[in-house]
Amino acid sequence: MKVYITTAILTIVLLLGAICYRQQVWPNAMLPVDEEQQGLNKQIVINFSHVVAEDTPKGQAAIKFAEILEQKSNGRIHVVIYPNGMLYNDNNELKALQNNDVQMIAPTFSKMTKTIPTWEILDLPYLFHTDEEVEDVLNGRIGEQLLNQLNRVNIKGLAFWNNGFKQMSSEKKPLLKWEDFKNLKVRTMPSHVLQSQFELLGASSINTSFDELYTEVEKHKIDAQENTLSNIYSKGFYKVQNHITLTNHGLLGYAVLMNEDFWNSLPQDLQDDVVEAMQEATEWNFQIAKKLNQQDLEKLKKDPNIDLNTLSVAEQKKWEKKFKPLYSSYEKNINSTFLEEIRSEIHH
Repeated sequence: MKVYITTAILTIVLLLGAICYRQQVWPNAMLPVDEEQQGLNKQIVINFSHVVAEDTPKGQAAIKFAEILEQKSNGRIHVVIYPNGMLYNDNNELKALQNNDVQMIAPTFSKMTKTIPTWEILDLPYLFHTDEEVEDVLNGRIGEQLLNQLNRVNIKGLAFWNNGFKQMSSEKKPLLKWEDFKNLKVRTMPSHVLQSQFELLGASSINTSFDELYTEVEKHKIDAQENTLSNIYSKGFYKVQNHITLTNHGLLGYAVLMNEDFWNSLPQDLQDDVVEAMQEATEWNFQIAKKLNQQDLEKLKKDPNIDLNTLSVAEQKKWEKKFKPLYSSYEKNINSTFLEEIRSEIHH
């Protein structure tokens, strides 16, 4: 009987202890402290999703940003990067950001043109001719204006990153004249300007997400595409489209975005750390974009299976003439003064 009573009392004491512990009846100071665990509780995690390979200008810049920010914040912010569309593809990453399912993404600005039509200006072919012009516009006053337009859709625009100029890759024949595009199926992103540019050349535009592009090309559903050399090489597109023409006809760049509610939840000192880290990573991105595209060009030159061509100056002028309606359309339907501002900035 005594054993039974003792067991019952002990059971009651243990139950009460467990309940008190769960309800935090005792002050925290009385409980043992795991300092390492406390540090983890204070750490803020940023999930950064993007769709390209790690060995590309965007992939490398994301890694650099994570390293700089962790250092600047003394480990208070930890950035977890998900490359290659591991979490979301370029069709659903924006919604994931707005839902705060991820805190950062870096879509091509072409993907943002439906949300912010003004951004169509950055897709206009032959708007930029040098890396210096791109840097002046995207990292200057005009770039800041464009990023501020994201405030209306509750997104914090942090920076523009560069991947360099786009070239053309094709499967059946090299694209050396604008007439070569006639009746081809060309992959484009969901941008009115990009779709229209190929239709002006006599091709039909096919909208395919980046993560599905290789498969679509492999199945011969797409005859040609525009992309930077770093993407063409890192994703192995050259293996299924071995005709490459260096056209430098358009810019491929990214907007680095953060969920605005998440941004607003950060204390001021950590917001400052994010801004400083992004400035340093962005400056580094423009350097690495040039370097990686040049390195991949050299690799392609050495591949005997690659038919590498350069668009002639005379043909480029013909392309620019064909693309003039895109400029007229932008000025008429989107913004007439903004195009002049960019032209002024480029030729100042």
